[in-house]
Amino acid sequence: MRNVIVVALVVALLPTACGSTDGGRAPAGSIEGVLLVSAAASLTDALGEIEAAFEAVYPDVDVVLNVAASSALREQIIEGAPADVFASANTSNMDKVVDAGEVAGDPTVFTMNLLQIAVPEGNPAGIAGLEDFSREEILIGLCAEAVPCGDFARVALSEAGVTPAIDTNEPDVRALLTKIELGELDAAITYVTDVASTDRVDGVDIPIEQNVVTAYPIAVLAGAPNPAAAEAFVAFVLADGAQAILSRYSFTEP
Repeated sequence: MRNVIVVALVVALLPTACGSTDGGRAPAGSIEGVLLVSAAASLTDALGEIEAAFEAVYPDVDVVLNVAASSALREQIIEGAPADVFASANTSNMDKVVDAGEVAGDPTVFTMNLLQIAVPEGNPAGIAGLEDFSREEILIGLCAEAVPCGDFARVALSEAGVTPAIDTNEPDVRALLTKIELGELDAAITYVTDVASTDRVDGVDIPIEQNVVTAYPIAVLAGAPNPAAAEAFVAFVLADGAQAILSRYSFTEP
């Protein structure tokens, strides 16, 4: 089924990708080489499918995804690690990359996300909401401070008036989700998209008045080794076909 979806997306995007109706985008044959995309860990699954669709349209490009916490990627970029595109899970990390002079042009918000409580399948600890994160007898986890999912989780807990009894701070949202999948934690705060990515985890909604809507910006980097492919990839992510993929993974349009 995934292959069918990718083929359908390629057919839908091919006329614009070939440069006939998009105001001058480079033809597929002129884009080649390795494309290094540094992206927030919460984008792992959606960008994996977008990568396949992009490579089908641009067969001479090899997309290499580097997924991690946005804060870690930010530091890699500022310290000179090679990358063509940066997709962050929040605007503040992107702003720091912009301030360091590492972004070409202006970042564009391409998708949105919300927080959700993740619990092991069946919710054995009976987690009902953020108020349970103050219970000493349960094992809870957050993303580390400075990691977007960690910062947002702490904002949500503060809005709920909860002082959490944190047992672990994980380096990124996928590491946190894995601990829930393995039953090593009773509850964690992840994104809606992470809970939707696995059938081994259930979700407990966070009321909108306590939740955090997070914007994901994307940008071509100033030192991009492959700027032509980078520009094509960002345009591809902003197009309707890639937006449909993001929607299927429970992201929302900006």
